[in-house]
Amino acid sequence: MLRKMLEKDRKRLRRKVHIRKRIAGTAERPRMTVTKSNRRISVQVIDDVKGHTLISASTLEKELRGIKATVAGAGQLGEIAGKRMVDKNIKTVVFDRNGYLYHGIVKALADGTRKAGIEF
Repeated sequence: MLRKMLEKDRKRLRRKVHIRKRIAGTAERPRMTVTKSNRRISVQVIDDVKGHTLISASTLEKELRGIKATVAGAGQLGEIAGKRMVDKNIKTVVFDRNGYLYHGIVKALADGTRKAGIEF
């Protein structure tokens, strides 16, 4: 089982590097990256030119701890992140799935962000 987990992580990291070679965030169109585990989901919007995180939303935040790491919870977190982006006048982003497959939680988070009015 340990060997299988290491192989799974290795494949994800390889996909991540391949994706990051092609995409980068700017001030006009920052990069929205997703990080997930079995218990937590996190979203960051990053300006790669300056190296600053513009907004973040995570289930580790005190007011968002009730959100579970499920498809429904990811949709809620995506809407919250989208509202925070609208408050900061961010209308378009580049979506960085961080090596995760665009399926389930990652897809629900992207759809929730789109529901809040963010384009990508």
